[in-house]
Order: sequence, then structure tokens, then C-alpha cells
Amino acid sequence: MAGISDSEFLNRVIPLGFDVATLGGYSLDAPTIEASKRIIERGRKEFDFPLNEIFSHIENEVDSIKKVHSDVKVSANVRATTPQPIIEAGKIRKLDIVEINCHCRQDEIRSIGCGQEMLKNPNLGNFISEVVENVNCEVSVKIRANVDGIDTLNVAKIIDEAGADYLHIDAMKNGVFDADYNLVKEICDNTDFKVIGNNSMNCEKNIEKMINSGVYGFSIARAVISGNLDFNISQF
Repeated sequence: MAGISDSEFLNRVIPLGFDVATLGGYSLDAPTIEASKRIIERGRKEFDFPLNEIFSHIENEVDSIKKVHSDVKVSANVRATTPQPIIEAGKIRKLDIVEINCHCRQDEIRSIGCGQEMLKNPNLGNFISEVVENVNCEVSVKIRANVDGIDTLNVAKIIDEAGADYLHIDAMKNGVFDADYNLVKEICDNTDFKVIGNNSMNCEKNIEKMINSGVYGFSIARAVISGNLDFNISQF
């Protein structure tokens, strides 16, 4: 949730039962930072930090969470046109997981080959491998499912073979207001990394369906914006 998911927000919602908190998404290089500015200009929320401040900002945000919730893993969802800025982020002190954003569908991000456009990149596996081999933390890749022209299972296998620790999947299905649990199960059955299921995690019934698909865990975003949930996630 770019423009929303900062340390202040996360420190408020972590006590609801979360064991991993994700900052971001953050733009890490000149092209993605410029794209973020254009998104802001048309009225959408985004984080907007200059290149000479973004890495120290993320480090300070990680520290702000760890001071309050030392037992919670902190992840940062990040975007860049090359692996190097993501590698730099993955070396931030106390950051547990760097998450490569292959998910954003804003036109400004896609037009520079980032976000979900990375799912079409024939060098996606090499991009992820370069990050995995050069960071000091775990690596997650967040993707959007059922993108037109993309074989989601094949992409998941590429990410798995590249050495990522997690696949964070927004299991959206066009025209359906619920997650694509069958696709999630297929990915879980055919890969070895930890799958984090996302999309429609807004009630106990849907969380149970996601867990029954074989995921390692699930993520919640929009349902916690208020800082309150009308169901208990700590039992899952």
C-alpha cells in the first residue's frame, strides 16, 4: 500500500496478530522515483523520497518498528529498473526481507518495465538471482496473478528456481471478487518456496480457504487500514 504502509501505520496494526510487517512500496532509482511523482500528480498515494534519502529513510523506518516490536520480521517492498538498488536495500541493517515488486499495475510504473511488467521480462530469473546472491536478508517477490498473456505458474517456477525465499501472490482473478485459490494451490504443489497468499483476506472464511490451498502464510492490507479488524487473525 504505497503511501500508507509506513512504520507509524505498521506499529499500530502489528498488535492485531501479525508476525511480518511490510513497508512500502518504495521506488529506489531515478526512473521509478520519477514515475512515483507522476502518480502523485494525478492524485494517488505514493511514497516520494529523493534518491539521496530513500535508503536511510527505509533504515530509519525499520528501526522504528524494531524498537517497538523486536520479534516481528520487517520486509520492504521495493521497485527499481535494475537489481543494484534492490541489492543495496537488501543490505539495510535489521531488514529481514527485501521484496521485489513485480506487482504494481500503475501505468507510470509499467511504462518503465517495472511492477507487473516485470512478469514479461525474459530476464526475470536472472534479475532475481542477482538480488538473492548479493543481499544479507531473505528475498520475497510479489506478483499479480492472472495478468493477460502471462502464465502465472510458469512465472512462479522461474522465481522459485531463481532462489527466492518467498512468493507473495496477489491471487486476483479477473471478474471475480475473491482470490483464485485453485491457482494458489497449483503453485504451492509445484514449487518449493514459501507462498504468501493475498487478495480478499477480509474474513475468516477466506483466510481458511487460502490456508487450505497450501500457503505458508497470508497477508492483509486494505482490511487493516482502519487499524481494526472484525475478526481474529491470531488463531490462524
